[in-house]
Amino acid sequence: MAITHATDETFEKLVLESERPVVVDFWATWCGPCRMVAPELEKLAEKYEGLVDIVKVDVDANPAISQAFGIQSIPTIAFFKPGEQPRGVLGFMPMAQLEEAFSLADLVVAA
Repeated sequence: MAITHATDETFEKLVLESERPVVVDFWATWCGPCRMVAPELEKLAEKYEGLVDIVKVDVDANPAISQAFGIQSIPTIAFFKPGEQPRGVLGFMPMAQLEEAFSLADLVVAA
């Protein structure tokens, strides 16, 4: 599954209106830890294909989204589940920690 890149214009449709849970990576090209997160998100995208969408938002190119969600540190990884408040974690985390932080294993059981 491909990781989708959202913009200020597409974020609402890709994330807020999604019927599936969405993991959003708020990142920037100059951010070293952000580059470390990228392969972990690729693993999540592969493992949870069809259950969870993975979306990346370049905070420099899309400042409206960052401001709307109060993103002040990157990388910030946020989990948007329909009908719930988004949850987020700061900094680099390996795939297993992201799975645990967002209870992604529960989605496999529910499917």
